[in-house]
Amino acid sequence: MSNDFLTPLARELPASVPFVGPEAQERARGAAFTARLGANESAFGPSPKAIAAMQHAATEAWQYADPEAHELKHALAEFHNVSPDHIMIGEGIDGLLANLVRLTITEGDHAVTSLGAYPTFNYHVVGFGGTLATVPYQDDREDITALWEKARQTPRTKLMYLSNPDNPMGTAHSAKVIEAAIKDIPAGVLLVLDEAYADTHRDLPQIDANTPNVIRMRTFSKAYGLAGARVGYGLSAPEVIAAFNKVRNHFGMSRVGMAGALAALQDQSYLKQTVAQIDESKARIAEIARAHALICLPSHTNFVAIDCGRDEAFAIRVMNELLERGIFVRKPAVAPQSRAIRVSCGPEDAMDAFEKAFEATMAKLA
Repeated sequence: MSNDFLTPLARELPASVPFVGPEAQERARGAAFTARLGANESAFGPSPKAIAAMQHAATEAWQYADPEAHELKHALAEFHNVSPDHIMIGEGIDGLLANLVRLTITEGDHAVTSLGAYPTFNYHVVGFGGTLATVPYQDDREDITALWEKARQTPRTKLMYLSNPDNPMGTAHSAKVIEAAIKDIPAGVLLVLDEAYADTHRDLPQIDANTPNVIRMRTFSKAYGLAGARVGYGLSAPEVIAAFNKVRNHFGMSRVGMAGALAALQDQSYLKQTVAQIDESKARIAEIARAHALICLPSHTNFVAIDCGRDEAFAIRVMNELLERGIFVRKPAVAPQSRAIRVSCGPEDAMDAFEKAFEATMAKLA
């Protein structure tokens, strides 16, 4: 079939997606997973108050959501002690990234990121005709010095992407390091600081909301337990935030999702409880790894990277054996991080299932 209707750029793009979802894998294997521990979701679930709010909002689902997200935006502004014009709400961080790249990147422009970092950013950059410039990780952390230098050396660099805490390794830089780096952002470059895991990180930087060359990305998909609701938001200077209105889908948000996010934000005691459960789960995963003479990387997120102790090929075997045993996990894609598997935190029954499957896997691969 002819694809002449596609743009030249679209014709050249690879027919690929950043992730293969667990549902697709379940269909391929002909069975559901026993434990879903690969997508960094919160298996502890959302606040009961958020569930109740979404149930009520479902009765109003015949109405479009408020395109200004007025109530949630003002609640977030109060929470962060900023004005509402510092905040843009969107369909998760992924949706916000798509709009940001659309606003800033055209053919011939570059974006700088870490090799092996969160792939959706790359997906959008390439999809809008941009070119990626990458630097390797250093000691399983994104190398800020190398990223900044790459941006200076690369012509027409518009964006730098830094995830802190990091996905897929779970590592993080201190607030002091991030604050110092922000003072040295290369001229003409906007730093995309992805803080999806901010709620599980105890050393967040203090950044003036009026800083014009930084946009921070936050989400309700992780510790708040609302991945399926698709609610994220950006924090930046008003002139950066206002630009989103030129391209965003004004009716892209769901009334149900926004109601859930608002109730979740207002239930900080439940968030605190969830973070404590995440900490307990991280400790449990570390114990399981140690039982097989393996170590975990220090995690500032709601998942743990287990160093499988060998090379990528062995880590793939571990992951596939776990998948065969009904445990959905993922792994980093680029060496040397690809020697690890990534396991999301979860409640006790999920950890029990993971422990049993991991023990059988390591026994088989010994």
